[in-house]
Amino acid sequence: MKRITILTAFIIAMFAVNTFAQTVVKKTTSKTTVVKKTTSSSTKVSAVALEQGKQLLSKNDCLSCHKMDVKIVGPAYKDVAKKYPATAANYELLTQKVIAGGSGNWGDVPMSAHPSVPPADVKKMVQYILSIK
Repeated sequence: MKRITILTAFIIAMFAVNTFAQTVVKKTTSKTTVVKKTTSSSTKVSAVALEQGKQLLSKNDCLSCHKMDVKIVGPAYKDVAKKYPATAANYELLTQKVIAGGSGNWGDVPMSAHPSVPPADVKKMVQYILSIK
């Protein structure tokens, strides 16, 4: 129960960060005012990192529950990519979800936790999944 509470709090915090990720920077010079607005946008990931993510998926137990375009036990990778834009915030959110495991976002069947997989490897897998169109 404690684990679910912590995970829920983390997910809510991540959505709050993503929602309020817009910042406005105002710079005033003697003649003009420049306003720069930044938002959380898609993050460019190298082709090498994407290929590494793809290879890591096949080396871990991911493919026993997920497929590219067919729902098995867990959602299809294409459905995950449709739901989550490829942003730094979503990379972090989904990396933590894969490591912690859980249920409720895609049905009642829980995803197993993967605490033994290094976070850097999980992030590459997530980046690959979110690159799928």
